[in-house]
Amino acid sequence: MESYSWVALTALLLHWTAVILFSARVIMRRRPVGVLLAWIALIFSIPLLGILLYLVVGENRVSSVYIRRGQAIQAQYRQWKMSLSGTSSRDENAVVHAALPVMRQAQSLVGFPAMPGGRCELLMDYAQVFEALIEDVRAARSSCHLEFYIWQSGGLVEELEAALVAAAGRGVSCKVLIDAVGSKPFVKEGGPERLRRAGIEVARALPVGAFSSLFSRADLRNHRKIAIIDGERAYTGSQNLVDPRLFKRDADVGQWVDAMLRIEGPVVEALAGTFIQDWEVVTGTRYEYFRGWDDLKSVAASGDVVTQVVTSGPQPRPLAILQLVLSTIYAARRELIITTPYFVPDESIITALMSVAHSGVEVTLVLPEKNDSLLVELAGRAVFDDLLEAGVIIMGFRGGLLHTKSITVDGEFCLFGSVNMDMRSLWLNFELSLLLYSTGVTGEIRALQLEYVRQSIELDAAQFARRSVVKRFAENAVHLLAPIL
Repeated sequence: MESYSWVALTALLLHWTAVILFSARVIMRRRPVGVLLAWIALIFSIPLLGILLYLVVGENRVSSVYIRRGQAIQAQYRQWKMSLSGTSSRDENAVVHAALPVMRQAQSLVGFPAMPGGRCELLMDYAQVFEALIEDVRAARSSCHLEFYIWQSGGLVEELEAALVAAAGRGVSCKVLIDAVGSKPFVKEGGPERLRRAGIEVARALPVGAFSSLFSRADLRNHRKIAIIDGERAYTGSQNLVDPRLFKRDADVGQWVDAMLRIEGPVVEALAGTFIQDWEVVTGTRYEYFRGWDDLKSVAASGDVVTQVVTSGPQPRPLAILQLVLSTIYAARRELIITTPYFVPDESIITALMSVAHSGVEVTLVLPEKNDSLLVELAGRAVFDDLLEAGVIIMGFRGGLLHTKSITVDGEFCLFGSVNMDMRSLWLNFELSLLLYSTGVTGEIRALQLEYVRQSIELDAAQFARRSVVKRFAENAVHLLAPIL
């Protein structure tokens, strides 16, 4: 009996030691209060599972190998970014006044200047995206470099793969960078090996294993979508390399709805350099002469769009994109339209949306009526009451799973790219967005947003307020986990 008491006492002591030590570790990370409290509550309520989850997904730990590789090329990459200032927009009159603070903040945080002389073609659905990209790959002379979160063979993707194989066969440098988790089915089916046999280089970003998950965060992903052809044309936006007619057909949310930009002009160099940096970090390849790449070169002006590349991720400034999103929201004076598939905002974004709505700005939030993530849907709905009370218009898109990520401000400038309005995109993932300081392309994106609105139904505040207590409890309970979803 006495022996049993000592075992119980020792187990209790170890239990509380672990809880206190890991709670102290959480506190010392100086994360937002909501995140800290969520993790501490989890560790106290279910210590063993809570501690294990914290070790796996609680900290923005990037692989030490990735960090070393990134540091090795940091000086070279910074110098290249500074060289882009020679083609930057020195005439601030070319940028609407309300966007100037955002432009300056973006350069300070990320390093890319706003670059004039761009031409942007908005591709409003998957068919347009694949048609243009396949055509460009078929016409490629020197290089085809693609970086995507999800790559899934089938349908139009097979046509693109065939175009890449043909390009590699005629001597074009073809490189494909995919996320190891997002493209896991493609990897399991032997897709990378099939492409490699055709002469295409394929690399996987952020591979995950049971052991490595203890040293680097498993759910930290490369969520970027970039394609650069001959260093002269680039694509970016929300479209993964999947045919939506075949993708997640069992999810009961309809086809995924995306948009991309096909870009020409000086800013293509910034996008090409982003791919090169990612490729070097993932593969460990070093290119001592950065401009020696056939996909990195100065591109002549071809239009009048001023464009600024915004890269974001857990290193080196993890809150950069969150700060820029907040500044973009607060810049609105008349109208703010946001489209996003995943809406799990933190308190700062909720406050920003409510603040501008109370100031008289017409704020419209367009979300999928049905989401492929029940937890995300519940967590987002928990804040709808406050947003509706402030005057925010919430639209439920009925034409499929709306996956386009866009923010337009007063029809004058916009943020467009891969960033969702959730904490995973805003804090964790490697993302890529464009700030577009042009009423022309902003007007086209706004028109697309309004088309989404026409295919949506507005959420009725009075009816929504009458939902059951059970639904309210489920939403609020899941919202407690919002910072760590």
